[in-house]
Order: sequence, then structure tokens, then C-alpha cells
Amino acid sequence: MSARPGPVLLAVAVVVAAFLLLPLVAVVPISFTPKRFLSMPNGVWSLRHYRALLDTPDWGQAILLSLRVGLLSSAAATLLGLLFALGVWMFRPRFAAALVGFVLLPMVAPPVVSAITLYFLLTSFSGVAGAIGYDTWGGVVLAHTVMTAPFAVVLLLVALAEVDPRIDLAARGLGASVWTRAVRVILPNIRFGIAAAALLCFVLSWEEIGVTLFITSVNAITLPRLMWMGLRDNIDPAGAALSVVLIGVTIAALALRTLLFRPRA
Repeated sequence: MSARPGPVLLAVAVVVAAFLLLPLVAVVPISFTPKRFLSMPNGVWSLRHYRALLDTPDWGQAILLSLRVGLLSSAAATLLGLLFALGVWMFRPRFAAALVGFVLLPMVAPPVVSAITLYFLLTSFSGVAGAIGYDTWGGVVLAHTVMTAPFAVVLLLVALAEVDPRIDLAARGLGASVWTRAVRVILPNIRFGIAAAALLCFVLSWEEIGVTLFITSVNAITLPRLMWMGLRDNIDPAGAALSVVLIGVTIAALALRTLLFRPRA
């Protein structure tokens, strides 16, 4: 019996894929408009908004800040999530379910609630530790770590669920310390889960806008905030040009991954 999809199922898949991709395709011609506002090019195509990305230093600074915040917050969130997941998996505390539920609160709470809470937290830090206060890149890193750590915890707990606990019991029976069991026995078995958690946290930090709007003003302008400001204040088509660049980078990364990890005979 053939496992290939039938023509009806294939047509439905094509329609769904087109529905999801059309908004991404529509932004391409908009990025080539010669006008100063979002519009379709009427017979005249221009690269002025792509040049604006290179000529305006704000875009480069926002990209570098988003990269810095994304790398640091993903590293911190992955480390915190790893320590928590290892503690729950190795020691099996009595209130493990309650602890996991508490850690996952930022994931299930409405974004506006998390944003307001982090706003008051960072403003209180401003008078004590200005480096991680309101409208600082350190404060953005702290806020993004809080928001992305639950996702790291979920992925790492799923990865640990696939690990046979008998290998940890065997290492424990042979006299291995907690550190040795964690580093030399457990971590090698969840390395792909750790990488996936770090990547997910970076992506979530890179595109985070809701909380960032509450905790920044004029000094810590990340890339999503700058794009939001351009669309809200003057509807700058440079945001569409940057979107096309990011889409191209994503497609190139996926193509490179496909070439590097394609099945070999």
C-alpha cells in the first residue's frame, strides 16, 4: 500500500502552505517601494529602503543589541533551566509538580501581567543596581531570561524524560558524586535537548516585543522595538526591507542545514 498522499490531501496542503506564506511573500514587493510609506511599487522599484538599513546607524545598533541580549539571555535561561530540570530529575523532591508549575508561571501568565511586574521590578533595581535597571540592556537581558527560562525547562524536562534512570542509578552505585553523575552521565545524553533549549530561548528573545515595550524607553532599543517604532510613528518601509533580509537569512540557514545533514546512502 502506497504511503504517498492523495491528490485531495496534497491540494489541501498546498492551500494551507500558501495561506501561511502569502503574508511573507507580500512584504517582498513592499520593501522595494520608492515611497516613504508602506505601499506597493507602482511600476517603479527602488532599493532606497535597503540602503537606509546600511546608512542609518540605528538599525545596526539595534541588531547588535538584540544579538547581545539574545545570546546572554538564552545562555542564562538555558543554564537556569538545566539546573532546575537536573535537580527535579535527579533528586525527585516531594513537591516537584508544584515547583515545576511555579517555574512555568511566566509562560502561562498574560504577557501584560509579566510586563508590568518586570517594569516595577526593574524600576526598583534602577536605584540600587543601575546596570540591570529600567531602560538598560542588562535589564532587558534579565527580563528576557525570566520570560524564556520556562520554555527551556519544558524542553529539558522532555529531554530528561527520555533518559533511562538506571544509568544514573548505576553511576550512583559505583560511588560517583552528584557533579560527576550530572556532567559525565546525564548531560551527554541530553546535549541535543540543551542545544534546542538554547536555540528556542534565543529566538524568543530575538522577537520579544511585548515586555520590551514596558521596560525600555530610549536607551535600550532592540530590533523588534525599533521596527515597532518605525511602523507606529512613521510607517517606515525599512522595516519591510529588514524583514525580507531576515527571511532570506532564514531560508539560507535552512538550505545550508539541509545540505549538511541530508541523508547519505
